Formats: sequence, C-alpha cells, structure tokens
Amino acid sequence: MTDLTLDQAGKTKSALVSTSTLQKGVAFVVLIALLVFFSVFTENFAAWNNVVNIMQATAVNGVLGVAVTFVIISGGIDLAVGTMMTLTAVMAGIILTNLGMPLPLGILGAMASGAVMGAISGTAVAKLKIPPFIATLGMMQIARGLALVFSGTRPIYFNDTPNYGLISPESSLALLIPGLEIPNGVMIMFIVAIIASIILNRTLFGRYIFALGSNEEAARLSGVNVDFWKILTYALSGLICGIAGLIISSRLNSAQPALGLGYELDAIAAVVIGGTSLSGGRGTILGTIIGAFIMSVLTNGLRIMGVQEEWKIVVTGVIIIVAVFVDIMLRRRA
Repeated sequence: MTDLTLDQAGKTKSALVSTSTLQKGVAFVVLIALLVFFSVFTENFAAWNNVVNIMQATAVNGVLGVAVTFVIISGGIDLAVGTMMTLTAVMAGIILTNLGMPLPLGILGAMASGAVMGAISGTAVAKLKIPPFIATLGMMQIARGLALVFSGTRPIYFNDTPNYGLISPESSLALLIPGLEIPNGVMIMFIVAIIASIILNRTLFGRYIFALGSNEEAARLSGVNVDFWKILTYALSGLICGIAGLIISSRLNSAQPALGLGYELDAIAAVVIGGTSLSGGRGTILGTIIGAFIMSVLTNGLRIMGVQEEWKIVVTGVIIIVAVFVDIMLRRRA
C-alpha cells in the first residue's frame, strides 16, 4: 500500500512538473511573439532607449513578482507588495535624506522595514487565522497610509545622496563592457531571482514552502512548524519588496508616497503568467521573470501604439483571467 501511494505521489509530482514546464514554455513563446509583433508594427520599439525603459520597468515588476511567488507557492496571497514597496522607499528617504545617514544604512532600513511588515502580515495569517486576502489587504492600506504620514504627503528626494543612482538607473556593467549599458536595477533583479531560485529549490526553507502550498495539514502532521515557516515566508516577501522600493526610488531619484497601488496586480499577473499556481504548491522563479517581461513588453508596446492607460489596465485584468483559466485546465489534465 505504501509503495503504491509513493508511486502515485511520484506520478502526480511528475505531472505537475510537466505542466509547469509547459506553461513556462508557452510564456516564453508568447514573449518572443510580442517582441516580434511590436518590433514590426510599431516605431522605435526596438530602439535602445526604449529597450532600457522596458528593462527598468521589468526590474521593479520582476522583483515584486519574485516576492509574490514565495507567498503564492506557500498557498497564500500578498496584496500589499506595491504599497510595502512604497513605504520601504519612504523609509530609505527618511534615513538618507532627512537623517543624513550613510547609504548602506538606508538600504538596510528599507529591507528591514519590508521584512517587518511582511512578518506582521504572516503573523496575522498564521497566528490570528485571518485569510491571506484580508490580512494583506489590510496591510496594503496600512503601508499606504504610513507612507503618506511619514513623508508628510510630499516626495522625498535623494539629491544629497549622489551614489543612490548606482542602485538602478546607472550601469556598472558598461564600465566592464563598453556599450552594454544595462541598468544596475536589472542586474539586481537577476541576482534576486537567482538567489530566490536557490532558496526554493536547494534549501529546507524552499521545500517547506512547497509543502505548505501542496498540503498544509499534511505538513503540520509531519511535524513541520507551519506557523513559523509561514511567517518567515511573508517576511522574506516583504524584504524583497524593500529591494523593489530601492530600485524604483533610485530610478525616480525620489520616494513618491502616493505610488504603489496597482503594482500588486502586475506582480501577481507576472507570477500567474509564468506558471505559478494560485492554488499553491507549484511555481518557478524563472517563470515569474518571463511573466514580468511579458507584462512590461505588452504595456510598453501598447503605449507606443497610442492605447489609453485605461485599456492597458483592462488588458492586464484579461491576461490574469486567461492565465488562471489555463492553469486550471492544465491542472485538471495533469
């Protein structure tokens, strides 16, 4: 009986892995198709300046997508990633501009504040048994309000921190390879993605994240401290949001306290498009990065074509619905 159960579990896992690989493959094909379409039918889409804009937009959405990926794989959801990103940027502004502290302290402050907010959301979910949707919706409003309160509703500029531009818009790679001016923010996104992939696939923490999303009760009965690992998952998500806050504030050279709403939608869309299941238990960081590039390319291409912002939001919503529907169909088939 045990051998039969193990065999069935192995077949199920194999089927889910094949489904995830198929979704990543489809997402990659869609990305290539979009690049070809906009390059052929729109002007200046393939211009280097526009390519840089796409990469910079993807850097923010990609890092937020990585943060959401951890939570969704664990069986939860995080609607606060956009406003947490904003609050962490404001915290960096307070530390660097208002208090005049060194750059490393501003970076640590942004990441630490994100981790604390994530841990609070995780505690509300794990200990208070509040549904993730409600807990993170509340945190979204809390982070949004605190960003406005701490900043006095005014942007905080980083003019007195000249090296702040090194985080995102400037290119250190161009110093090594002249002409290859890829913004540092994009390189940070790839570094975050690599580290996140290692955590998910090569560590005990990653295995517990998948276990929580696959069958939380089974993990609990197996002796796993479900509450601890769930809180840690949300805390890690918040910390990564802090990195996104540093990237976007460096790109704008300011912390904009009213920014943030809507970013969670793009991040979740990138995660779902990349093959991560909203039911939990399955997903990859590579798929999320591909999904983030799809969202950036689509948004940029539609803007160049003159499509109004309102319709771009509609397209994003349709993409999420279609991606979830495809996920459901593939899971049933698996």
